[in-house]
Amino acid sequence: MSTTFVENNIASLPPLVEPGPPLIAEELERYSRHALMPEIGLEGQRRLRNAKVLVIGAGGLGSPALLYLAAAGVGTLGIVDDDTVELSNLQRQVIHGVQDIGRTKLESARDSVAAINPGVDVVLHPVRLDSSNVLEIFADYDVILDGADNFATRYLVNDAAALLGKPYVWGSILRFDGQVSVFWAKHGPNYRDLYPEPPAAGTVPSCAEGGVFGMLCASIGAMMVTEAVKLITGVGETLLGRLLVFDALGSRWRELRIAKDPEAAPITELVDYEIFCGLAAAGDQTPEDDALIGVDELAARLAKRDTGEEDFVLLDVREPVEFEISRIEGSVLVPLAGIRDGSALAGIPRGVPLVLHCKSGVRSGQALEALAAAGYTDVVHLDGGIDAWLNAEIRART
Repeated sequence: MSTTFVENNIASLPPLVEPGPPLIAEELERYSRHALMPEIGLEGQRRLRNAKVLVIGAGGLGSPALLYLAAAGVGTLGIVDDDTVELSNLQRQVIHGVQDIGRTKLESARDSVAAINPGVDVVLHPVRLDSSNVLEIFADYDVILDGADNFATRYLVNDAAALLGKPYVWGSILRFDGQVSVFWAKHGPNYRDLYPEPPAAGTVPSCAEGGVFGMLCASIGAMMVTEAVKLITGVGETLLGRLLVFDALGSRWRELRIAKDPEAAPITELVDYEIFCGLAAAGDQTPEDDALIGVDELAARLAKRDTGEEDFVLLDVREPVEFEISRIEGSVLVPLAGIRDGSALAGIPRGVPLVLHCKSGVRSGQALEALAAAGYTDVVHLDGGIDAWLNAEIRART
């Protein structure tokens, strides 16, 4: 497969997938609106039915992407996810419903796809992608849609796709902002050309920490499917070499050019992406490990505090709205920003043990560092944050 470059623009690529067998009568009716367009036509629809697309994550971006891929008639849909449906997902993850709470997102997504188009073959991958399984999973698919919500997975997807010579469509959302592009290392730039290095751990909030405008998922997810269909059928101009940035609050799209870095080192192997992104790999010892306490230890210390056997302050370093949604009884809210800039230190006692927590442990670790720099000595933070605490409560009830 080859392509040409014209005035720094990547010209249309040839179709990624060969046409499958002729459509049967029911399919001719179902896909008639595609068939009426000469750019797609019956041949393009046969390419879609013959295509295998892998969607990473059945969450905010994966939800609309899977629904539209199924409706478009993509023959095989693979889904990678290891999470379950929660009530807070339903604000944006439209592939799931109230009746799916507690189910795996894979099962819920499979049923929703079948309800739209029973002719789609759905392959479930109930795993968390890592260097040990990504190449084997990717090998069976023509194109990958990356809706991952963390940087370690994004770099893993990019490098695996580059090693296998496969294109992938990438989308990202946070608050009111969305981004979407196509990466294909053998024909143009890849994700590392856009972001050569990951941001420092904890500097970019996740959607669970910073929030996300629910409708933004549909805008970016639909664009991701648009790019996948164009790659499969060979129509139009793809986003390879271009980045679309959407400001939902201002209702504005911007386009940025992405150039392949000629001096970038070639991607020749997979690495430890947790370490690459500044996160502690499983089993590795870090300086912060000594300052971590588990859920069981915190519960025991709270019980002792209630009886007067122990004295400490439990600080919640999340934002006020998070504190309103859920909290650990007996905690005191002191948002991270005030700890970092010093404005909240006057209200934090010295000479008393401090236990910090946030949502997952990232912000509490940052708060611990800031307090240590300010001279606080007896400070620990909760491993896994309030997520781990709530999960332990759920397990205790079941």
